[in-house]
Amino acid sequence: MYAETHTVVQEPLTATDMIHVRPSRSGQGNLNRPVAITVIVPVTWYTSCKRLFDLVAAVCLLILAAPIIAICALLVKLTSRGPAFYSQTRVGLGGRPFTIWKLRSMYHNCEQFSGVVWSKKGDPRVTPIGRFLRRSHLDELPQLWNILMGDMSLVGPRPERPEFVPQLEHALPHYHERLLVLPGVTGLAQVHLGPDTDLASVERKLAMDLYYIKTLSFWNDVKIVLATAVHVLRPYKGGKLFFSLTPQRCAKAIGMRIRDTHS
Repeated sequence: MYAETHTVVQEPLTATDMIHVRPSRSGQGNLNRPVAITVIVPVTWYTSCKRLFDLVAAVCLLILAAPIIAICALLVKLTSRGPAFYSQTRVGLGGRPFTIWKLRSMYHNCEQFSGVVWSKKGDPRVTPIGRFLRRSHLDELPQLWNILMGDMSLVGPRPERPEFVPQLEHALPHYHERLLVLPGVTGLAQVHLGPDTDLASVERKLAMDLYYIKTLSFWNDVKIVLATAVHVLRPYKGGKLFFSLTPQRCAKAIGMRIRDTHS
């Protein structure tokens, strides 16, 4: 299963900091200028049955993953103080908050000292076993329970923390349209793009998220799951293997302007 996108910044970026990132002066993708785009979830046999597919997949995967989750939870307990599992509030379908579950990869209660910040490369809050869990994406396996509870889907845009959402919606006018579908354990943006480093990188993922919603189909979800399996072994190779997409192509397909800085 694809892991949570661990956002990397050179310095910790707080929720307040998000609104102070200036857009490019090139004129491409003025982040504060709304563009008239409309993304609608297609009404097909698959969108009507997607929940059933999620339930079947989550039950099967949870049965297979249960021994792995148990072993990882034991390792977390034996190597650091605190609970084996970690819960956090995220924003889901329609802006509804829900509790996401993960294997704990950071030191217990570390945000009491650091505050609510994005993770950074070499983050000292991450435990030694946590680094392994993040690299192998095993820390995300408990989110299969979130699928069973109806909070998440197997495939969809990754859920963001509520501390960041208002600022992102302010800076990226169409950010709220990601909430038209259930958030996913893996997604189109995650198998293509690396960790967020600034607002422009969030915008590139937004373009891919909205493209995913507009083109939501059974075959696309199958390809994303297969790309995720490849991604675990060879990061970002799966996206190139199963898709021929870039953020710019996705943005053009939905009528969205973004900065032309990275593919």
